Amino acid sequence: MEVSYYPGCSLDSTAREYGESVEAVAEALGVELLELPDWNCCGASSAHVTDDMLATALAARNLEIAGKVGKDIVVPCAACFQRLKAAEKKLLAGDAIEGVSFDYNSNLRIMDMGDFLWEDVGPEILSSKVQRTLEGLNPVCYYGCLTSRPPKITDARHPEDPQSMDDLMKLLGANVKNWSYKTDCCGANLVLTRPDIAQKLIQKLLDMAKEAGADCIVAGCPMCQYNVDSQQKEIAAQTGTEYNLPVYYFTELMGLAYGLPAAEKWLSRHSIDAVSLLKQKELI
Repeated sequence: MEVSYYPGCSLDSTAREYGESVEAVAEALGVELLELPDWNCCGASSAHVTDDMLATALAARNLEIAGKVGKDIVVPCAACFQRLKAAEKKLLAGDAIEGVSFDYNSNLRIMDMGDFLWEDVGPEILSSKVQRTLEGLNPVCYYGCLTSRPPKITDARHPEDPQSMDDLMKLLGANVKNWSYKTDCCGANLVLTRPDIAQKLIQKLLDMAKEAGADCIVAGCPMCQYNVDSQQKEIAAQTGTEYNLPVYYFTELMGLAYGLPAAEKWLSRHSIDAVSLLKQKELI
């Protein structure tokens, strides 16, 4: 199976473990990710609040490149997915971009990585690669805002209760916990400008994950993973509550279940110890 692949900027920098695990899992599943040639930044997360025309044009250029390749586009980063979908909607509506013309193939699908794996690769192939199950792990799956809402942009079928990561983790044997905060906001880039606001939002997520009986959080968004992972120690210092909840990318846990040798390397890059829990559960 071949698909176009838009990695975005963070998968080569702050979310390297996500980028590497996405590529390794795809290879294990027989999916060829054809990275878009000469792709550019999609404008997340600041362009759309600075210049709407520029934000649309940045993402639209990538869509034009994808149109020339002629294959559906898989996007692991939630912010990138949102920006490409927003540009798609503007192009389909015929909204003009001043001084720029784009040739966009409207037959191509723009797919979030989790949805692509569950819906296009499918449970049969996904389960066939499992070498060790995730039995004993008790995660909550955290999607954040951008892959599901607003549905008029994302085309999400279940914008308040997405299921792809839940289904993936259950397929791998994890005891996925139910919670109603899977699409709540983590504060996004407010962690840089108003950390006081972001930390309150993150603390609520951590509290609710603990209340749900989770021993870890599974994410598919670089910003969400970074925020919830990196802010726990500071929140603990302020509140006196220790969380120590590892925040895994879902593809890292897939790689672990598939027996991929690089899994421990990815897990070693997290702010909160992501290895000890897995050793405790005898998964490493």
